[in-house]
Amino acid sequence: MSVVLVLLALLLVFVITLLAKTVRIVPQARAGIVERFGKYKQTLPAGLNIVVPFIDKVRYLIDLREQVVSFPPQPVITEDNLVVEIDTVIYFQVTDPIAATYEIANYIQAVEQLTMTTLRNIVGGMDLEQTLTSRDEINHGLRGVLDEATGKWGIRVNRVEIKGIDPPPSIKDAMEKQMRADRDKRALILTAEGQRQSAILTAEGNKQSNILNAQGERESQILRAQADREAAILRAQGEGQAIQTVFQAIHDGRPDQSLLAYQYLQMMPKIAEGDANKVWIVPSEIGKALEGLGSTMNSLQGIPQEVDGPRTRVDMGTSEPASLSDDDGVSKANEAVEQAIAEATQAAHPGRSPEAAQAAESGAGMPAPAQPAPPADDAPPATS
Repeated sequence: MSVVLVLLALLLVFVITLLAKTVRIVPQARAGIVERFGKYKQTLPAGLNIVVPFIDKVRYLIDLREQVVSFPPQPVITEDNLVVEIDTVIYFQVTDPIAATYEIANYIQAVEQLTMTTLRNIVGGMDLEQTLTSRDEINHGLRGVLDEATGKWGIRVNRVEIKGIDPPPSIKDAMEKQMRADRDKRALILTAEGQRQSAILTAEGNKQSNILNAQGERESQILRAQADREAAILRAQGEGQAIQTVFQAIHDGRPDQSLLAYQYLQMMPKIAEGDANKVWIVPSEIGKALEGLGSTMNSLQGIPQEVDGPRTRVDMGTSEPASLSDDDGVSKANEAVEQAIAEATQAAHPGRSPEAAQAAESGAGMPAPAQPAPPADDAPPATS
């Protein structure tokens, strides 16, 4: 009984082993390479597969997905004899599992070595600056060479990327200094442009300010000139009216020699008011001096001893000032003043022409040659 159980157990183990050797499950995106007696037999797709047990053997399980392999940095010499460290990344995919299995022993190592040799060939024809700025050109060259070389291996290189290019430390320091100098240069250029724009705007502002100041000064001078003109017109009108009033008062008062002598005596204290007149001496013969003054005043030309005849009233016109902008009114006022002066001169010197009367009137202020004359009876007594 025990022998039968042992046989049944052995039979069960054999069946299980046979099933395990017969049924093979291949995962998705994988391919199984089957060999029969050491020779390629078939390629198993993904899923459940049946093989001959103890005869067929699944030698390799190939991954059909796109793979990424990063290679360590490798030293590469540029055209200008500088050593740079370059590390790359390869994206590839197995398209033919049979060729990837039997055409090359280790396709990843082969791709790595091929990448290094191709990279040295490409970078060796470039200087450092081109190497740092031509990554797309290097990637394109690497991809073309690798895709052509790995085609017979059943591998397709999809992309090659340069992950890093590290120049020597001294070159890095020089590049940093150059970059710093370039940035300082651009900063100085921007500063100079800003100062230039500021100077231009300041000059334009000063120009506009000077123009506005000049316009304001011009308008101010025009207004000041107009104000001076109107003030001069008003002063002329006032002086004209004052002359008319004084002349009318003199004409109405009918002055004679006694009035003039009295006014001269009133002016004597004012003569003594000057700063240079420190001492005023009144002569003892003041009476004779006044008599001589009276005789001199009696002989003034143009001033009659006695005034007879009717009074003549001079029309002074309206008392309202003429308009500031009425130049004809100012001219008429001046003509009226001149006419009134002429009429007064003609009345004081009847029988003379107006020109001679005016000439005599202008010479009346000058004393005539001294002539002996009796002292005036109506002269005021001399006072000390």
